[in-house]
Amino acid sequence: MLLVSALGVWLAPGAATPARAAGSGEARVAGSVCEAHELKALQEADPHVEIEIPAEFDKPWPSASACASEAAAWDVSAPGPMQPIPFSHKHHAGEFGIDCQYCHSGTDRSRAAGVPSVELCMGCHGQFPAEYDQLVGIQKLKEHWNEKKPIEWQQIHRLPEYVKFRHNRHVSAGLECQQCHGPVEKLDKLYLVPDTQWWPWGMPTAKLEMGWCIKCHRQNDHQASQDCLTCHY
Repeated sequence: MLLVSALGVWLAPGAATPARAAGSGEARVAGSVCEAHELKALQEADPHVEIEIPAEFDKPWPSASACASEAAAWDVSAPGPMQPIPFSHKHHAGEFGIDCQYCHSGTDRSRAAGVPSVELCMGCHGQFPAEYDQLVGIQKLKEHWNEKKPIEWQQIHRLPEYVKFRHNRHVSAGLECQQCHGPVEKLDKLYLVPDTQWWPWGMPTAKLEMGWCIKCHRQNDHQASQDCLTCHY
């Protein structure tokens, strides 16, 4: 079980919070590197705030953005399912500009996009400073790696079984991933659009539904077929 501090940082049970007072009862004391980042930002915004950063927490790693992304990806109040690991697309694809197909490899050749393997994740994170192990997400990633077990991600998009969608056809046609999946590089926690908007003749168009797909096929410049058998078995 994880708890969220007053400053929005995910903490392990029993961890100190930045609200813990120092001897004077006035200074806010950091209980982790992530809390140290937040307290420094707080003091920068308001120089009158007194803070205390113990030497063991006055370090650059994990970075402030990594701490914030982990907290946002596991925000229980944000829309979307809770994933087994607090992975942030905003942090990876947005801040660091990692191409979608680096993680979802083969999307330009395969019908399915698939998900990255634990080995692929560790290819990067295995080279990070050991200080990053303070993040629960990194701990869980390495736990899966050491136990040789896959990450059981919660699926976001699911099409009916009678619909056939080929990622490779759309990628080769020049469509960006964001055209169907939305601005994932701006989201820490992914979710499925819950609301449906209807055309006047009764076809939904707000997400991955029939009317939404037909609308794109009619409007794009790739002369996409509108024949029933193009998308249906």
